[in-house]
This record gives sequence, C-alpha cells and structure tokens, in this order.
Amino acid sequence: MPWPAHQFCHWNCFLRAYKCQCLLSCREEVKVPLPGPPPGHAARRCGAPWRAQRTATLRRMGRLRAASARRSRRSSAAASPSAGSARSGRGKAAISAPAGPGAQEQPPAPGDFDLGEQRGRWAAFQERHRLSCEEAARLLLDAFEHRGLVKHTGGCHCGAVRFEVWASADLHVFNCNCSICTKKQNRHFIVPASRFKLLKGADNLTTYTFNTHRAQHTFCKTCGVQSFYTPRSNPDGYGIAPHCLDEGTVQTIVTEDINGKEWETAVKEHKTIRDMSKP
Repeated sequence: MPWPAHQFCHWNCFLRAYKCQCLLSCREEVKVPLPGPPPGHAARRCGAPWRAQRTATLRRMGRLRAASARRSRRSSAAASPSAGSARSGRGKAAISAPAGPGAQEQPPAPGDFDLGEQRGRWAAFQERHRLSCEEAARLLLDAFEHRGLVKHTGGCHCGAVRFEVWASADLHVFNCNCSICTKKQNRHFIVPASRFKLLKGADNLTTYTFNTHRAQHTFCKTCGVQSFYTPRSNPDGYGIAPHCLDEGTVQTIVTEDINGKEWETAVKEHKTIRDMSKP
C-alpha cells in the first residue's frame, strides 16, 4: 500500500539525511517493508515534521532488530544444548566447545555413574575385601583387562619390598644354570612389564650387574632377597621368583631347565622365551 504524500516526503528527507543504504540493509535484516513513492509524486524537501517520523521509525526498527537477535540466540541454544550448561557452569571449570562431526564423546567422570540396584553388592564387596572405592574399582578393572589371569602378591623377607603381578595360576618357571643363577637359585617366571607393579620399597632396592650389564639383578638392601629382576632375555619384562609369592594363588608350577652356560645359543633356539614379556 503506497504511503500518503506527506509521509513519503518525510521518509524521503529521512533517507537523504541518514544514508539510505544503511537503512536498506536494516530492512533486509529485519524485514521492514519500504514502499515506493506514489506514482507521479516528486520528492521534495520538508522541514521539522519529519523528525518525529524519524524517531518513531528508528525505535520500531530497533525493537525489530532486538527481537530478531533474540530469536537467533534461541535457535542457536536449541541447536547446541551444551551452550546452556556452559553458562550455568560459569565460575567452575571451563567447558570445551562442542565436538565436531565424527568426534568421540568423552566418557563421564567416575562420580557420574549410578550403581542403581548394584549399590548394595558394591558396598558388600568393599567391606568384605576391606577396599576403598578406588581400590575396588582398580581390582575389578584389572581383573577385566587381565581375564584368565590371577593377581599374585609377594615381596622380600623383611617386607620392605612388596609387589603385585598378574599371571596365570599355573606358572611356567625357568631354571637357569648360569653362574649367578646357580649361586642364588634364581628360578623365575617371566611377565610383561605392564602386568607388574611395585607397591613399595623402590628406595630400598639396589642393583647388581655384570658381564653385558643387561640383566638387572635387583634385591632388597635390608634382607638381601631378590624377589624379582629384569632378565637379559626379556629386558621389557620382569622375572618373578615364585618362592617369593604369597600363598594361596599358585595352583601348579612347571619347571623348564635352560642352559645358561651357553646363553646365546639357548635363547636363540628357544621358541617362546622372547615372547613371554609381550603383553
């Protein structure tokens, strides 16, 4: 619908005074219709009455732009649910931006898990084994990751050195006849380093090496017992003394003699010893 002639005159003065290109861009953004002049109407300059029209128009356009911005913010918030949580978490730890397509979701923190109907069983498990929540969780996770294995514990004679190791209940033990293994009766089974954990006594250990210095013969400074060491054949694993394990977890022991007096030949001809320290 065309405007009355006097209103169009005010609008024409308004455009000339306030850069019509700026207003046209506002029109495109907030969809304000700007009708053209009446047919045959010539634009002419007018005086003070156009100022009231200018003020009313600016107010209306300002309200429309604000409403458009609010709608845009609401649509953005609906598309990104994490935006609200980021605002509510102000003053706490920063929340990362939403992940892009194909990105893996981060697992929830341990405190976010709801045990539900298993809460009673979990409490009974902790009480029966006298474990903290962290210790119980670690035990169950280890048991899941090392399925088919059992957790053995052991240490030296005085108790200054303690360790745990995940291995089979049926142990395959090597009996080496090299010079040092003969003198200290170093029968041992081999495990990957990832299945061994030193619980205490790291500062109470000392190491003896000889010849190639690849084997690390560690023993307790106090009682002199070697409960584990790093063998030359498997530097990426540990050799565990079965006689230093606590009772109750070993079912059977099979002993294999190995000719340590001709170590290089014996290890080269052995088909499985190198693989015993692989996870």
